[in-house]
Amino acid sequence: MAPWERGAKVLAPLLLLLALLGGPSAGLEVQHKFLSPTLTNNFALDGLGSKIYLAAVNRLYQLSGPNLTLEVEEQVGPVPDNPLCHAPQLPQASCEHPKVLTNNYNKILQPDPEQGIVVVCGSIYQGFCQLRSMANISAVAVSFPPFFPRNQSLEDHRFENTPEIAIRALNARGDLAKLFTFDLNPSDDNIFKIKQGAKARHKLSFVRAFLQPAPPPRGPGGAAYAYLALNSEANAGDKESHSHSLLARICLAEPGRNASAGETKKLTESYIQLGLQCGAGFTRLVSVFPATELLFGVFERAAPPGARQLSALCAFRFADIERSIRQARNSCFVEPDSGLVTVLDSVVQGTGPACEKRNIQLQPEQLDCGAAHLQHPLAILQPIKATPMFKYQGLTSVAVSSVSNYTVVFLGTANGRLLKINLNSATKIISRKSVSVAYGESVHPIMQFDPSDSSYLYLMTSYQMTRVKVAACDQYTTCTECLAAADAYCGWCTMETRCSLQHECVNSTEPNFWTSASEGVQQCPSMTIMPSEINIDNDNKAMIIQINGNIPSLSGMEMSCDYGNNIYTVAKVPGNDVNYFIYCNFLPREKYPTFPPNQDHVIVQTAIRVNGKNIVWANFTIYDCKRTGHIYPKTACTSCLSTKWKCYWCSKKYMCVSNYSDCDNSLKMNVSTTDCPRIVPASLEPMPTGASQDIMISLANAAFPKVIEFNLFISFFMQLHTSEKSHIFPVNLQLKDKPDRFIDSPQMMTVEVYNCATGSTDCSQCLGREDMGHRCIWSESSSICRLNTESPQIPVICPAPEIRKIEPLSGPLEGGTLLTIRGRNLGRRFSDVVNAVKIGSVRCAPLWDRYMVSEAIVCQTGEAPFIFSDVVTVNVSREGKSKERYSYVLPEVQSIAPGAGPKAGGTKVTIRGSNLSVGSDLRVLVNSTKQCTDLTRTATTITCTMPAVELTMAVRLCVQFENKSCINDNITFKYERNPTITDINPTRSQISGGRIITLEGHGFLMVQNVSMVVHSIGKEQTNCKVHTDTMITCPSPAASNLTVGSKPAPVDFYINGRLYMDDRLAPDEFMYPEEAQHTSKFGLEYYADPQFFTAKKEKWIKHHPGEPLTLVIHKEPDNLSLENDEYQVKIGLISCEIQIVSDKVIHCSVNESLSTSERQLPVTIQVGKFNQTIAMLHLGGGETAIIVSIVICSVLLLLSVVGLFVFCTKSRRAERYWQKTLLQMEEMESQIREEIRKGFAELQTDMTDLTKELNRSQGIPFLEYKHFVTRTFFPKCSSLYEERYVLPSQQLNSQVGCQVQETHPLLSGEWKIPENCRPNMEEGIALFSTLLNNKHFLIIFVHALEQQKDFAVRDRCNLASLLTIALHGKLEYYTSIMKDLLVDLIDASASKNPKLMLRRTESVVEKMLTNWMSICMYSFLRETVGEPFFLLLCAIKQQINKGSIDAITGKARYTLNEEWLLRENIEAKPRNLNVSFQGCGMDSLSVRVMDTDTLSQVKEKILEAFCKNVPYSQWPRVEDVDLEWFATSTDSYVLRDLDDTSVMEDGRKKLNTLAHYKIPEGASLAMSLSDKKDTTLSRGNLLFSLFHTDELIEHKKSHRQSHRKKVLPEIYLTRLLSTKGTLQKFLDDLFKAILCMREDKPPVAIKYFFDFLEEQAEKRGISDPDTLHIWKTNSLPLRFWVNILKNPQFVFDIDKTDHIDACLSVIAQAFIDACSISDLQLGKDSPTNKLLYAKEIPEYRKIVQRYYKQIHDMPPLSEQEMNAHLAEESRKYRNEFNTNVAMAEIYKYAKRYRTQVMNALDSNPTTRRTQLQHKFEQVIALMEDNIYECCSEA
Repeated sequence: MAPWERGAKVLAPLLLLLALLGGPSAGLEVQHKFLSPTLTNNFALDGLGSKIYLAAVNRLYQLSGPNLTLEVEEQVGPVPDNPLCHAPQLPQASCEHPKVLTNNYNKILQPDPEQGIVVVCGSIYQGFCQLRSMANISAVAVSFPPFFPRNQSLEDHRFENTPEIAIRALNARGDLAKLFTFDLNPSDDNIFKIKQGAKARHKLSFVRAFLQPAPPPRGPGGAAYAYLALNSEANAGDKESHSHSLLARICLAEPGRNASAGETKKLTESYIQLGLQCGAGFTRLVSVFPATELLFGVFERAAPPGARQLSALCAFRFADIERSIRQARNSCFVEPDSGLVTVLDSVVQGTGPACEKRNIQLQPEQLDCGAAHLQHPLAILQPIKATPMFKYQGLTSVAVSSVSNYTVVFLGTANGRLLKINLNSATKIISRKSVSVAYGESVHPIMQFDPSDSSYLYLMTSYQMTRVKVAACDQYTTCTECLAAADAYCGWCTMETRCSLQHECVNSTEPNFWTSASEGVQQCPSMTIMPSEINIDNDNKAMIIQINGNIPSLSGMEMSCDYGNNIYTVAKVPGNDVNYFIYCNFLPREKYPTFPPNQDHVIVQTAIRVNGKNIVWANFTIYDCKRTGHIYPKTACTSCLSTKWKCYWCSKKYMCVSNYSDCDNSLKMNVSTTDCPRIVPASLEPMPTGASQDIMISLANAAFPKVIEFNLFISFFMQLHTSEKSHIFPVNLQLKDKPDRFIDSPQMMTVEVYNCATGSTDCSQCLGREDMGHRCIWSESSSICRLNTESPQIPVICPAPEIRKIEPLSGPLEGGTLLTIRGRNLGRRFSDVVNAVKIGSVRCAPLWDRYMVSEAIVCQTGEAPFIFSDVVTVNVSREGKSKERYSYVLPEVQSIAPGAGPKAGGTKVTIRGSNLSVGSDLRVLVNSTKQCTDLTRTATTITCTMPAVELTMAVRLCVQFENKSCINDNITFKYERNPTITDINPTRSQISGGRIITLEGHGFLMVQNVSMVVHSIGKEQTNCKVHTDTMITCPSPAASNLTVGSKPAPVDFYINGRLYMDDRLAPDEFMYPEEAQHTSKFGLEYYADPQFFTAKKEKWIKHHPGEPLTLVIHKEPDNLSLENDEYQVKIGLISCEIQIVSDKVIHCSVNESLSTSERQLPVTIQVGKFNQTIAMLHLGGGETAIIVSIVICSVLLLLSVVGLFVFCTKSRRAERYWQKTLLQMEEMESQIREEIRKGFAELQTDMTDLTKELNRSQGIPFLEYKHFVTRTFFPKCSSLYEERYVLPSQQLNSQVGCQVQETHPLLSGEWKIPENCRPNMEEGIALFSTLLNNKHFLIIFVHALEQQKDFAVRDRCNLASLLTIALHGKLEYYTSIMKDLLVDLIDASASKNPKLMLRRTESVVEKMLTNWMSICMYSFLRETVGEPFFLLLCAIKQQINKGSIDAITGKARYTLNEEWLLRENIEAKPRNLNVSFQGCGMDSLSVRVMDTDTLSQVKEKILEAFCKNVPYSQWPRVEDVDLEWFATSTDSYVLRDLDDTSVMEDGRKKLNTLAHYKIPEGASLAMSLSDKKDTTLSRGNLLFSLFHTDELIEHKKSHRQSHRKKVLPEIYLTRLLSTKGTLQKFLDDLFKAILCMREDKPPVAIKYFFDFLEEQAEKRGISDPDTLHIWKTNSLPLRFWVNILKNPQFVFDIDKTDHIDACLSVIAQAFIDACSISDLQLGKDSPTNKLLYAKEIPEYRKIVQRYYKQIHDMPPLSEQEMNAHLAEESRKYRNEFNTNVAMAEIYKYAKRYRTQVMNALDSNPTTRRTQLQHKFEQVIALMEDNIYECCSEA
């Protein structure tokens, strides 16, 4: 900014003020713009202006100066946040308050060039700040310390929200991390806290802070002041409270006095505030800008909401501020004055008493900045006042510069304009310019000049950053225009002859090279040529040129005179240095320019040419007196003597000469125009045509050869003819000897010739010509008008007037109607009819100016006393009457519709009433001032268009006939607020137009008609349709230019015929017309028409009539973003129903028949007005189809006859069989009902007991997280882990409950490698870990391995699980890798069949997804699903144990799986046994068993009863316990499956059962641990019988019964239904738990991943909901839950038998079907595992779909929230796994495919640039030296 210069000269403002009165021109020029998609907040410049930093909502931009091109963009929001939560970077950042996605509004954007950082503070996280790099704003220069530095201050202010004013120093003296502490300002005196009770009264809003050098003795060179511009906002609850502006000052330390240069003094010591008052009512400060001596501020006046606020510009002197502050401190501490200053009572700080007299003498510095013993912030009570120097509507910002003795003020406005005001030294406005920067966008309060070029100004509006040139000097083409514009920046560059900025003019600092506006237009360079008028007859050799104004010294420069047409002569300057005169050789005579036709002179422009450029111009004239007389032959003498040239009249030669020598000296020269011979004008009587008449002409100054006579009369005979009614002939005198010369006739003399026979059709017209001097008479016999040759004239009486027509036929009673009467003989002259016209007895006054002799009378009707009608009479010596009657009537007005409309006008209203068509003149007045225009009327209606008004109000309408009184002035019309258009959508259209553009807004129901205009390229104006009060639709017009670019064309709308303008941007009284210029608010982009073609681009499509028709239409990519309903496909005239629309394909089908007489139908697709015929549909095959149909019908008829005969024969036999089967079915149903009822009752009793006895905290044997992970990650993917890592169980010791640990290398605490190999291997693994943590390396590594054919699925799963273990501590990074790999997988699947994606686990990323789901869902699985799942497992086991179980095959009576169903009817009876278990420390239990159970089965049930709350891994094995039966008090038996009592059958022993031992009900048994294992029983031993009871052999069935069992084994399938029924409740509970939504713990990972899938689908244009459903199902239910359902041993420490596994497979299948969207096609041949739950599947599907919808409806999850969740998961299970082992196993794959990985790294430019391949080689070098040797040693 240029300094404010003192002692500015007083300008000569007269001419400049004239320029001001003429209105402004565009004195500014917008150079460059940058548009932001979101609302802008702040901007800042670096020290040189080479970079501009722009902060918008959720965005940071780095722009390059001066072109404002984008260099860097950084997204900084939205983020999950809560105002009550601290920043997550803080150690105390944990917060229990719910967080929502919050936009980040920038609050501080402050560069620090010295340290190269930008301080960026936003609204999120309670105002969290970052230190970013000035070189790249996307980079954080100083990361937030992971461990918060310890503050040395007494109090930590990080978590306080109370400070209102705080001072922070940014100079960290090299340690930027200290900026995150308060150590830089250790004193609490640098923070003001507003008192709690004063917050409502002292709510401060920040405007701007700035530095200002202190005056001597503190400055210059001393310390500076920091000023804070604030507003104290009005208290909403207090009506008496008003906003007021505050200016606070703080002193900064002097350089060198403190180690921290620029550090502030204490706030409590130096802080003082005072009010600023700008005029009356302008109380709120909007923007400030400091100049050297003045502080400029924009203030606004309070206004109602929605109204535009009046603003004012004021200037305050810093000297007054300084004086007021000194006086206030003196009044507080030396001479107390309670009315002048007080201690600021709204803040906590301040020590000691208030203002009181102290015996001290304050030094000047203490008066300015306080002192250590004066610890009080002060408030001056009396504000500093200033008078507004400029007022305007909606000022928002100010910037000031001092240029050329002017002060230039730049003002931004709320509607996007920039004003420039030039002030003289007396701060009076002398000129004003403006330019539109951004229509409708408010200019930000802070504007900055370019530090590198102050002739450019940076400013920011709501959505753009703009660089504006402060002056557009080149618009002025002359020096006068340039200096008269009074633009401080513009001046005249003399040697370049242009208006320019001073620094743009060469040598502008030297005298007279550049003339500023302050010097005045009188200093513009000019020249005077002497002589300026040159006679062509004279011989001129040279001319003298006098120079005026500012021209630099021309000595030594090359000069010439330029006459144009490349004619130059030598120019010379006198020997002295005074450039007042220049001598030029005159233009050679042969190069004189040609005289223009009919002109006696030629003007020649001459310029002084210096160094090849003309710098100043002037004109001179060459004249020729001879041409003067020739040009004006009828006034030759008069013209000669009256010309401005020195010409003379020679009477002898009768010509104009320039010299005396050209005329004989014997004749006197005439030197005055009164001496010229001339005709004296006289009036001549009219002459009849063909008549002869003498004419007398009088001459003056007529000269003859020897006598000069002053008066002479000439008489001559004349005969003239004309066929017209009258003709005027001129009269001239010509010299006989010189026919081309005339006697002067200055006033042309004329004579009128008339013809009576022409132009008189009746008597009155003929006789009326007497007044014109025409001697005509009417011949009644011949009805002609002829010349009256008789004398004296005979009087003639004309016939009575004949009235042929009168109009209008009616009028109001008040009269005033202009009645037109047409006819014949309506008077000879106006005097004949003055009192001759009447309507009945009412007089009608004729109008003189409307009277046409004999033909027409226009009269004004008089007032009638009552309503009547009568004929019109005209009495001119005789009376004539009209055939039509004229009626006096009384008009009435009854209503108006519509009764309201917008204040912009244009509403077409209809006024209803009666007799409204009467009279000649009708006006409808609005409030008696404005007229309703475009009137049309009938007898009952008046239609007109309402005018515009300024305010919304109700107005009276006056219907006024003949300018008389109003008719019923009670009719009112209400002006409402104008309709508002807020947005249009879409904003794109095809070239052909016709796209429906929707207008959004409100107030549309008042609109009667709307039209849309696209400027520049729109062909026509299109009419729109109003739908609702908030919606209008308009078809876009076609574009006239097919080469239109992407720049939006301006769009305007005409509402009710008026141009739509936003009310907020309407002009006001303070605007110049240029500033009120309308700019289109909306824009429309035009793109090429869409192109379509058939699937195979064929032009002919064959179709058979009667068959369904489906068309697949392909579309070329376009930028229109068309919606589905914008397409219309027709086949001929039949619409094709569109079913599927994507970016590339359209599917449509025709349901009706296409039968038509035409064989070819065009297939046409229409979008708006664009139509394209893409193919022809050929209809054929009709005759062939008819023949084929007849043949088929005949064959079918024959087959029907044969079939009927066969059916009748078979039906009798089938009926008998059906009745027999029906009886069997009824019996079977009864049995099933009984079994279900009985089984359900028993199961409910047992499950109730189980639920009661189950210890909820310890009873469910959950596996630890690490064992859950290893079992899930490494189930059977790699035999390596089955063989090497799952070690055999340890032997049980004698005590029950000794836990058996499952060991796994990944779970061991230490990586066991020999010590001599450890250093290299640890270093290699660490380097390899670093590589795996590089995203580029890891993705390329995975892809490289997957591309190898020998890298099997097992290897892929193993690698994925190892990666999961290795990266378990960085789940955020792991998730990003998984997402990137998934994107690649989706891309590959989308091009093929997207529905097949994630169906199997065939790639690394699919296994990674499985593992990721397992990790994220473990907590949910354990807390929500674990209990119902475990209860279901218990219920299945209980139900199986309710019936007989084959000890060898495992088949049972009760099961869910058909393959495990025991298809035998074996009767089993329950037994309740009292069992004690030695060493268990538990009393005896009653155990329920079946008498058909083998002894091993009995032992299992007993162990389950005793160990139900103990994990299965801690149970004794069946083989390790003995069971002893105490038959009597003395007899006991050890019960075994095989012993000496076992029964033999067919050479094989049968297993012993309880029935075999005949153990009764309630028997006592004891179980104990055995000393040695009984290994006599081996499962699968073929020597044992498949039957496990002796009764099966003893009870032989009859042959018939055995036959029935073999024929109908399916009869036992009903047992599946029995089992299903009893387990249904437990299964329902499980499914509901899986598919539930807990409010306290929402499924974060599921929401995040499902949103990721939806985002990827949207990016690829996959809109099919089925595809998305399949993706979600494949990723969660089928990938995770089905795996868990089938493998409960992953979750619980239980025994999963093969039978339970089979039942869980059926349940898992039901879950799979519930998640599927394909219809279940079930029949009698369908497998039972699908049929069993077919009835429940639809209900389950509803639950699944509802679950998916609930997930979809959850609020979106940000990356920050998900990363926080993943970080928490990593933290919970930290150090659970040995990552070194995992890294070593991954390395084996790297070693195995080393070459392929290296090639992949070399081929990728990113990894090649970062040299990742070399790091990979280093890993191999480190590992290969020792790994294999060490492993072999180990």
